[in-house]
Amino acid sequence: MTKTHKTFIRNNSYTTGKVSFVEGHNERKNKNPINADVVPERADMNVHYHQNFTPGGTPETYHQTIDRLLDERKIVKHNFKPNSAIIDEFILDINTSYFEENGGYEFAKKFYEEAYRYAVSEVGSEDYILSAVLHADERNKDISEQLGRDIYHYHLHVVYVPVVQKELKWTKRAGEDLAGKVKEVIPQINHTEKWPRKKTSRGYINEYSKLQDRFYEHMKAAGFDGFERGERGSTAEHLDVNTFKRQQEEKKLVIVSEQVEKKEARLEKLDAQISVKEKAKATIAEVESMGHKLPVVPGVHLTDEEAKRLKTLAKKSVSTDKRADDLKQKLVAQQRDYESRIREMQSTITSISRDRDSWKANYERLWDEVKEFIHAIRKIPNRLRTFLHEIGVTKSKDREVSR
Repeated sequence: MTKTHKTFIRNNSYTTGKVSFVEGHNERKNKNPINADVVPERADMNVHYHQNFTPGGTPETYHQTIDRLLDERKIVKHNFKPNSAIIDEFILDINTSYFEENGGYEFAKKFYEEAYRYAVSEVGSEDYILSAVLHADERNKDISEQLGRDIYHYHLHVVYVPVVQKELKWTKRAGEDLAGKVKEVIPQINHTEKWPRKKTSRGYINEYSKLQDRFYEHMKAAGFDGFERGERGSTAEHLDVNTFKRQQEEKKLVIVSEQVEKKEARLEKLDAQISVKEKAKATIAEVESMGHKLPVVPGVHLTDEEAKRLKTLAKKSVSTDKRADDLKQKLVAQQRDYESRIREMQSTITSISRDRDSWKANYERLWDEVKEFIHAIRKIPNRLRTFLHEIGVTKSKDREVSR
């Protein structure tokens, strides 16, 4: 059966705490990629259509670009809350086989170069884009096995700051002549207003649900063809069920992996603090052995009150060290728990992949058994129906005679 190709675009949003992890995946900075299909040796085949650089010529991190844009007043955190989305990400995609049928890697680069131009039109300005990278290093296992050679799935990530041109108006305090008039227009970071929810007969939908239409129309107008428009609001229409489930498990892994990284950072910080304390540590027993006239410097002695105060502080220090050790043990236990959860999720993904392969094999076997019959029905439907009807009538008459 011929594969139906469909354009596909999704928009994700992330808070400040997720920025580094998104960057780690897109820019291939993560030491252990959550996607097992990534082939590190092909990383240099990934293509940046947009990348920001420091004055020294090194690539800016996503956070550095955001800070620079804030300093330059190209974006403004007006009424921005800590849990608000600070970046959005377009993922633009089409079936892997579409590129294999049209020229592979070189064709994919041209296709996504045009797709990037479309993304810029949706973002509003190239200034707001943190990164646009074509991933060409993710192997498509199913098609590779079908064709007997390595086939890679090409798709585009465009990370940007969601900005709206916000009108700030004068209040009544400015006087009746100015009240209600536009004071200034600022480039406000605002995901909610960039992609507002609108009420329809089917309920509330996000404005970006119309992206499927606009992406499809743009690519058609640019001269690309051989595909259909993705469904509005679609996230899985052209994906098989098991592949979609695997993607959901990978999203969970992203969250868990991020939590583990935070725990590891806290452990490293705690280790450094404990190391400093160890250098100056004194046990309670050592302090208790000090007399009321403990010589600290020749000719200088501690008073009873000073000795008492020293002992109290020393006891608190040892107690604090014990709490730090307890906390470290808890963090280590949590880290082990998170690692266990990651292993369980990876096992689940592997199981889903096996199930998918099994169902696929069963489907192909059943199709081989019935396809000739189905083709026959399609070719001579009327003659076959008449024939089956006559058989049914004959059998019915035979039963009546036998009675």
